[in-house]
Amino acid sequence: MIEVVSTTPFTDQKPGTSGLRKKVKVFQQPDYAENLIQSVFDVLEGFAGKTLVIGGDGRFLNREVIQIALRMAAANGFGRVLVGQGGILSTPAASHVIRKYGAFGGLVLSASHNPGGPDEDFGIKYNIGNGGPAPEAVTEAIYARTLAIDAYRTLRAPDVDIDTPGTCELGGMTVEVIDPVADYADLMESLFDFAAIRAMLGAGFTMSFDAMSAVTGPYAKEIFEVRLGAPAGTVVNGTPLPDFGHHHPDPNLVHARALHERMMGPDAPDFGAASDGDGDRNLIIGKGQYVTPSDSLAVLAANARLAPGYAGGLAGIARSMPTSGAADRVAEGLGIPLYETPTGWKFFGNLLDAGMVTICGEESAGTGSDHVREKDGVWAVLLWLNVLAARKVGVAAIMADHWAQFGRNYYARHDYEGIASERADALMAALRASLPDLPGRATPAGAVSAADDFAYTDPTDGSVSARQGVRVLFADGSRAVFRLSGTGTQGATLRVYIERYEPAGGNLALDTGDALAPLIAAAEAVAAIREYTGMDRPSVIT
Repeated sequence: MIEVVSTTPFTDQKPGTSGLRKKVKVFQQPDYAENLIQSVFDVLEGFAGKTLVIGGDGRFLNREVIQIALRMAAANGFGRVLVGQGGILSTPAASHVIRKYGAFGGLVLSASHNPGGPDEDFGIKYNIGNGGPAPEAVTEAIYARTLAIDAYRTLRAPDVDIDTPGTCELGGMTVEVIDPVADYADLMESLFDFAAIRAMLGAGFTMSFDAMSAVTGPYAKEIFEVRLGAPAGTVVNGTPLPDFGHHHPDPNLVHARALHERMMGPDAPDFGAASDGDGDRNLIIGKGQYVTPSDSLAVLAANARLAPGYAGGLAGIARSMPTSGAADRVAEGLGIPLYETPTGWKFFGNLLDAGMVTICGEESAGTGSDHVREKDGVWAVLLWLNVLAARKVGVAAIMADHWAQFGRNYYARHDYEGIASERADALMAALRASLPDLPGRATPAGAVSAADDFAYTDPTDGSVSARQGVRVLFADGSRAVFRLSGTGTQGATLRVYIERYEPAGGNLALDTGDALAPLIAAAEAVAAIREYTGMDRPSVIT
């Protein structure tokens, strides 16, 4: 029986760059998840009888919210829901399922790389029919609806068995529990030369993939250990856990430190990789060679033609503004366009749908292509393996060759986490106010040549996104970028991106910290970071 439940608005349900993320205890408030889900349904049109995809990364509260969403989808008129077995669907797999089965859209239950558990984070994101995150017009409409909602529709019904594959009826709506891995693994096998990778692994090439007790464990086991024949144990931390085994499932050098230390040790495997909570980010480390996400994007773009799915070449490359310019030089070398967008994968969606780009990437460890409309960690690992199998050299040799051809972008991101929001806002306001006076200012890295607040005009629809981050530029091509992150759930995070370009033939073997030291000092001086944050050093450096 359908119930219409009276409710009152919550004022804190404004979606960020990847949906709404809050602490679990916030989502556990009566009517909180229901209000958000109903607000999503209220702003959508034409979904009666259509298919909705639901799944998540398995974090704490995932299963409970799936049951809420199923009852509400039935009460609101969806005809069918595809739900991942056990409530599991990685974010890229959810995107693929939406696209493959022609779904109207999907609810992805995840807070990505944020910690999980009863005292940690949860999130809900709506993806549209192209498989990508809802555009800003939709998220703004959802937020407006959350401020006015006075009722939601649900079904009085018992929980659905989401652990057994098959179909059942829920208030006239069909619920189909699907294998969360099979469709995605088949897609990967269609894009990459599995025979060549299998032969490389069979010839003694060794690898380690850290799933960080998160969603990619089942995907990695099926693809790397079953289909590609890597030895059992290649995938570590491969069982998704509601609290990610007390890991922080963010594949960077802080939270994947054990993998990094192993890869830098004397008995390192040939290749190491990791992915995050919902499977859309990646970490790549060769034996003795860390690869920055910005460099990884550039290398993959330069070598993509070696994989069968990209043998015809690339239409273009897109990167987020804070990502280093390494991919720009590859695009120039290939004679294809390079698009610089704001942070947030949804900005790539229009370019991908228009056929203007093939590969996209962000410095925050997200890389992907037009096969889905999300970044994709396992995809990036497989493309690296395909490149290694085709070129028959190690990661370090590939990086050295790349830098010798294109030059090197020394790069780091400094995160200052948990800042009081008013302090972070004051820092950015002061920095923006200083923009007219920055050109010509002396700093430890030399004089500032230009400074601006990045704005983006979407070439597909003319929409404008302003105030996307402050850029401070230097004459030699170096830069510092400042922006506040929208992916956290507590306080504010200031992200400072530091980049120095060294052309081919220059000094390509510097320690990154040494190469960037003058720019780091310049960033502190320009933005008065210590003064505003009270912090002497970043929380995380990647």
